[in-house]
Amino acid sequence: MSHSTVPRPRAEAKTSGTAPVASDDATGPPPQGGRRAGRPSLRLRFKRDRALLLMTLPAVLLILVFNYIPILGNVVAFQDYDPYLSENGFVAIFQSPWVGVAQFERIFADSDFWHAVQNTFVLFFLQLVLFFPVPILLALLINSIVRPRVRAVAQAVMYLPHFFSWVLVVTVFMQIFGGAGVIAQTLRQHGVDGFDLMTNPETFKYLVTVEMIWKDAGWGIIVFLAALSSVSHDLYEAAAMDGAGRWRRMWHITLPALRPVIALLLVLRVGDALTVGFEQLLLQRQAVGVEASDVLDTYVWWNGIRNQDFSYAAAAGLIKGVVGLALVLTANKVAHLMGEQGVYKK
Repeated sequence: MSHSTVPRPRAEAKTSGTAPVASDDATGPPPQGGRRAGRPSLRLRFKRDRALLLMTLPAVLLILVFNYIPILGNVVAFQDYDPYLSENGFVAIFQSPWVGVAQFERIFADSDFWHAVQNTFVLFFLQLVLFFPVPILLALLINSIVRPRVRAVAQAVMYLPHFFSWVLVVTVFMQIFGGAGVIAQTLRQHGVDGFDLMTNPETFKYLVTVEMIWKDAGWGIIVFLAALSSVSHDLYEAAAMDGAGRWRRMWHITLPALRPVIALLLVLRVGDALTVGFEQLLLQRQAVGVEASDVLDTYVWWNGIRNQDFSYAAAAGLIKGVVGLALVLTANKVAHLMGEQGVYKK
């Protein structure tokens, strides 16, 4: 007689109801000390990353010395600062008389200041409309080149003008578009005289924008190419298999990948709206006149620093900084409304 083995049932729990199940997302009281569980202390993190912190220390000191400490010098905007009151210019700050907002009243009452502000914003809007999209288009063009060698040569040719000084850039344009340039001489040989774009105040703002495009557009594509390199080629292949052409792939894959970078750079560019090129305009000031070439930076130079009216120059620079900060915050808020991160998160 064979005996079959019958498995015994497991012992049931004596307690009724369902036993609680441990869950990973269950939150308990924070550990003592206010730190999250598993996060090392500040001392341990400093010990772990001390090599990286030492590597960044020179850059931090450089920024601190040349960017943040000079901010304290803005106090001279509220003084009648005279560096000759003491042998040490820093000590002269404490010896200069306090005038309050008198320097700002001088600036706001000067019609030349408002004319410089107007020229500054005109050049900014032109550069925003004509210059800002060019690096994006060049990045898309280079990214579409299949051969690596051709792409490398195209990048080198576009990057090269960035390393030219503004003196060289203005000289090149003068040899092409000036009264004695190639175009003027060619037209003169055919009976057309009077061509000179370098001394025409009416077209000067467009000339400045073209010069900036030629010099810095190639350098600006580096960020966009880096963003495009992170896009997976599987997306392009999948879209091509679904019948999407080149333009549709660019519209639905490439441009959305560039959108966060475009928003970030646009916010930074808006914040830098009052800086439209000091050296470039100063070199061409005599050719086109003050009315066409005077912007906020050149106004500060000619009316403040050059005349050694440092309090006046500091007040104008402080106005520029405050307006730039307001523009950054406004542009960043617009980026948040559009669903982008901008310079900082909400």
